[in-house]
Amino acid sequence: MFNSIKNCHNFEDFRNLAKKRLPSPVFHYIDGAADDEVTYRRNTEAYENCDLVPNVLTGVKDIDMSTTIMGQKIDMPIYCAPTALQRLFHPDGEIGVGLAAEKFGTMFGVSSLGTASIQEISKLISTPKLFQLYVHKDEGLNNYLIDQCIEHNFDTMAITVDSSVGGNRERDLYTGFTIPLNLSLKSIMSFATHPAWAFNYFTKPKWELSNLNKHVTEGTNLMTSVGDYFTKMLDRSLSWKKVEDINKKWGKPLAIKGVMSVEDAKKAVDVGASAIMISNHGGRQLDGSRSPFDQLEEIVNAVGDKIDVICEGGIKRGTHILKALSLGAKACSGGRMYLYALAAGGQKGVEIALSNLKKEIERDMILMGVSNIKDLSKNNLRFRV
Repeated sequence: MFNSIKNCHNFEDFRNLAKKRLPSPVFHYIDGAADDEVTYRRNTEAYENCDLVPNVLTGVKDIDMSTTIMGQKIDMPIYCAPTALQRLFHPDGEIGVGLAAEKFGTMFGVSSLGTASIQEISKLISTPKLFQLYVHKDEGLNNYLIDQCIEHNFDTMAITVDSSVGGNRERDLYTGFTIPLNLSLKSIMSFATHPAWAFNYFTKPKWELSNLNKHVTEGTNLMTSVGDYFTKMLDRSLSWKKVEDINKKWGKPLAIKGVMSVEDAKKAVDVGASAIMISNHGGRQLDGSRSPFDQLEEIVNAVGDKIDVICEGGIKRGTHILKALSLGAKACSGGRMYLYALAAGGQKGVEIALSNLKKEIERDMILMGVSNIKDLSKNNLRFRV
């Protein structure tokens, strides 16, 4: 066992350290998923059903792992997906994650449920920035968020479309996790056994849902679970027409996050989206659904020449990224892959996690015999039956 991020060499190391440093309700909020968590596990297991086939003696010298998604050039083919409540895990929060992403020349996603404002992020971070829009029932709030992103020069936007009702996140029910945190006897005891986290939580400037607090009370002044927030506040009537209208108002590259079928991928093309993120919300919404990697090939075959396809979910290793790229993904994204690192060590932890992945991708490309990720193809893969 260890207590230093310097000894974290992979995803599981950071997860184990985060588990030690976070109170139980907070750790299980990151770590948990819906129902029996079958899809959560499947998201990673899907990569293990596929084998890489390397070529040798190809004379690999210089490695180019850069790619372009939604018009943004990034230096490595994975970026930090938007995730909520980041300052709850570490006071560095979104700013720390964004600065770490900037150091590695990759994109940084900001959630509607973020704890740093669009304005603040824009001032401090110059790397490509993506805002993730939860479409609320409150049209005024939707317009406000889009206008803020336009005013403060965000580069891209993603509409999450798989959250019209909250998933059944049973771990949160058992731990009593809410936003703001429910200070029950059980949770206070958990806080007391994690003094470093508790010191930061109670002494650092109070965090808030910075982009929502002027419009909603849920999650700011009124305790709610994330699942209940989705169910009560988000627009269940969200349609392709509404997405098309948002795209016209936004006027910059737009991604649709949560696409899992070929039919929906084709509709995304029809409404003018620049990208789709094949995602099941980290297994946190519909349990029993397919993994993004399992759906990747047929979606790429259908629309990969018309729209950027991003594979999100279950990624723990550089080899997972190379497998997705070999099937035609333009890039990958992930949340837990940096959230555990944030919880374990703030901005520095995220930098180490990204560095670990970058070194893995580079080493694995050399071992695969490719110098540019564009050289990857289905010929590099074999699937287990």
